[in-house]
Amino acid sequence: MKEEQTNYIGVYQKRKGGRRIFYTKSFAPGKDVYGETTFKINNIEYREWDAHKSKLSSAMLKGISQTGIKEDSVVLYLGAASGTTVSHISDILGDKGFIFALDFAPRVVRDLVFVCEDRKNIAPILADANKPESYVKNVSQADIIYQDIAQKNQVDIFLKNCDLFLKKDGIAMLCIKARSINVAENPKKIFNEVRDELRKRIKILAYCELFPFQKDHCFFVCKKERFK
Repeated sequence: MKEEQTNYIGVYQKRKGGRRIFYTKSFAPGKDVYGETTFKINNIEYREWDAHKSKLSSAMLKGISQTGIKEDSVVLYLGAASGTTVSHISDILGDKGFIFALDFAPRVVRDLVFVCEDRKNIAPILADANKPESYVKNVSQADIIYQDIAQKNQVDIFLKNCDLFLKKDGIAMLCIKARSINVAENPKKIFNEVRDELRKRIKILAYCELFPFQKDHCFFVCKKERFK
């Protein structure tokens, strides 16, 4: 089998039973992160990127136009959890880029620390993304901000961090969980309200809903433009 490049840098694909599956070249061969399938092509290890466990993978499978992630990107990841998606971004960056991976839950950050032992391009940070001033001295300016936080004020958290850490012309990705904002409201109405709120502060480059991979979730790709 030959590797098949996708439109996303560092992301490859194959067909399996009529389904399209993404995978990345492992930055830590021999080490799986979440029980994902691994295999080798020409002695290079690849890791399957499960779209049911990663919203970034599901957004790409749904055809999101871009992610902005490149080999030399500096990434601030908000809501890193135990490192599922973080590990695949780590694969893409290799030894040229770096990820600041932040979460407020001690248990999942502990799991993330174990992932980082084999991946020197990730720095785990135990902090509350709603209080960016508390970690401003531990994080550099970022080319990419990625947020996956299930809190009611997730849009406000996203914009605060973009204002403080995202470079001009940087790319920011936001996963929205509608039920965390308002469990009783129609998700599509919430998605439209979020779009309107974002447009006031940042340019929206792409949007998609993540069904059937993630229920009641949508995904935005945004850009922080230079002041004119």
